[in-house]
Amino acid sequence: MMHNIPIINLAATGQNIIALRKSAGLTVRDLQDIFGFATPQAIYKWQHGAAMPTIDNLVVLSAVFGVPVDDILVLEDAGMQAESA
Repeated sequence: MMHNIPIINLAATGQNIIALRKSAGLTVRDLQDIFGFATPQAIYKWQHGAAMPTIDNLVVLSAVFGVPVDDILVLEDAGMQAESA
């Protein structure tokens, strides 16, 4: 059986995080404070597509931005993949 396997577009997801952050009227420093991060590096990595937020951080972003997690992630179709038996 064949399935379409979605993959996360890191760069587009990062751009989405920037847009959602700005539309929520938040700065990177605001997010840093919300997450309790010592530095803003993780947030910049998310925004530049260099890293993905963890699942629990995605849930927090979803609550802060007031959108479902699906509205934060940008998925692409990686094509048909054979199901391993």
